[in-house]
Amino acid sequence: MTTAIETQRQFWNEWNTTHREQPHSISYRSRRQAEVLLRWLHSLERRDLEILEVGCASGWFAEQLADYGTVTATDLADELIARAQKRAPHIRFIAGDFAQLDFRSASFDVVVHLEVLSHVANQPAFMAKIAGLLKPGGHMMMATQNAFTLSRLSEVLPPKPGQLRRWVTIGELKRLALPHFEIRELRSIIVDGDRGILRWVNAPKVNRLASLVLGSQARYDTLKERLGWGHTLMLHAQRFIAMWVLSFHWLRW
Repeated sequence: MTTAIETQRQFWNEWNTTHREQPHSISYRSRRQAEVLLRWLHSLERRDLEILEVGCASGWFAEQLADYGTVTATDLADELIARAQKRAPHIRFIAGDFAQLDFRSASFDVVVHLEVLSHVANQPAFMAKIAGLLKPGGHMMMATQNAFTLSRLSEVLPPKPGQLRRWVTIGELKRLALPHFEIRELRSIIVDGDRGILRWVNAPKVNRLASLVLGSQARYDTLKERLGWGHTLMLHAQRFIAMWVLSFHWLRW
């Protein structure tokens, strides 16, 4: 176990205790991300899924995922995991570094992770491992911070010791996913940003004018989200069923 991992473990135990352990501490952003993922899960029309959540924190979302099947949830924050297991004994919680945890290959129907990718040292290896854990045709459903927007948001604080940070753009997320997955839906959500072009598109006067033209503020916000200007990138991707499908996919590109 490296010192870096121990530093990360300490940070996430402390951060999650404050920001994830109590129901009132779950932010609007996290709830909105969960709503999108639950919509995708519901579209599968199954209640017998084998689901893995990576980076489950206090297990707040894992308990909702359990409505769709059997859930395994893992996180580096071992103190949070121990308490989560007591609260939700019907869920299998595993503490540890996901990169080092040993799961049976092709054993899950769905792998879910919310705001985890940006805190991973080796993002290509992370995506490859998830693909290997999914059954052929299995689904990855994820949320991650949007580098385009976060780099144009003035209130972002510098990372603390133990907090890895590597935001990705939409293009980078596509490149990470395409070697292993077919993209079913990729979009941004949650309008944010107050610098650069986002200072202009999110200005109150522009919002009012665009709302008049489009008919409502909600329509303007949806347009900005679909243009990739939201705070969070949401990706629903499906593992290729066989290698020949992968070959065909790359020929198309």
